[in-house]
Amino acid sequence: MDNATLAYGALALLASTLGMAYTLLILWSPETIVSKPSEKTYRTPRNPTQRLPLPSIHDPATVDLTLVIPAYNETERLPAMFSTSIAHLEAMRRATESRTYEVLVVDDGSTDGTAELALKLGLAYPESEVRVVALEKNVGKGGAVRHGMLHGQGRRLLMADADGASRFEDLELLWKAMDEIAPKEEAAVVVGSRAHLVKTEAVVKRSVLRNILMYGLHTILRIVGVGHIRDTQCGFKLFSRRAAQQIFPYQHLATWIFDVELLLLAKQLEMPVAEVPIEWHEVSGSKLHVFADSLQMLRDLLILRANLLLGRWKVHPPQRRATR
Repeated sequence: MDNATLAYGALALLASTLGMAYTLLILWSPETIVSKPSEKTYRTPRNPTQRLPLPSIHDPATVDLTLVIPAYNETERLPAMFSTSIAHLEAMRRATESRTYEVLVVDDGSTDGTAELALKLGLAYPESEVRVVALEKNVGKGGAVRHGMLHGQGRRLLMADADGASRFEDLELLWKAMDEIAPKEEAAVVVGSRAHLVKTEAVVKRSVLRNILMYGLHTILRIVGVGHIRDTQCGFKLFSRRAAQQIFPYQHLATWIFDVELLLLAKQLEMPVAEVPIEWHEVSGSKLHVFADSLQMLRDLLILRANLLLGRWKVHPPQRRATR
């Protein structure tokens, strides 16, 4: 067998391998998330039987803050988080700056009555604007967050987990950081971070497997391109309205690793991103299955990076106004 034959054989094998890899990428890449008609409506505690049309993130802001709470089977943990967050939001509303807000609970296809509970909880706060959206089926935390962000009315939008693990009062730290990096409400993101807690009891008490996987994930994230953020997975992130308008329409991942996609999109758009230490504690009842979900995270990271590198997933920067 001569050298030319070997070279052709090697090229054929390479082409076949690349073709198979591209085919797998297409098969494994999630489809674009499309909302169903009922998911474009919301209910309120005052009138739980009436469905009203959701506004759009591209509409002008009507309140200072939208709190987006993704919730999947959270009847046990939602009440405490709900009361803590609204108590703080009410305190800030009554303060001299009179910060207005809305709470948008996105029920991610729950089977335990989470949506009905959220409506019931909202009755205790008649001065608060509480809206409840129910997705027809479970799409994943990332999908629920995306849905809420695409329909929020705030000039700033906060995603916060329903378990209440992040100290809600630390919103003020994120708010201050946003004031500094986006004083004119430019497109910007502020992420809550637990990185300073790595050697504290809050993290050390977790299982050895979970900590090993955590360090492994951080190593992969540096390779993927978001190593500048020490904690990508904290469920406490604040977006300016312009950032939400530019990021969330182009989000594809609905699974646990969606936070990384959001930060990569922000990086592509050259948005400033600040990382702020917050207080956090472990809360029982997590839906995360450490080993299985870690494998899915790895697969989704590879899918995410491949689609961005190949240009299959694109983000469109905002149109710049022509200057005279």
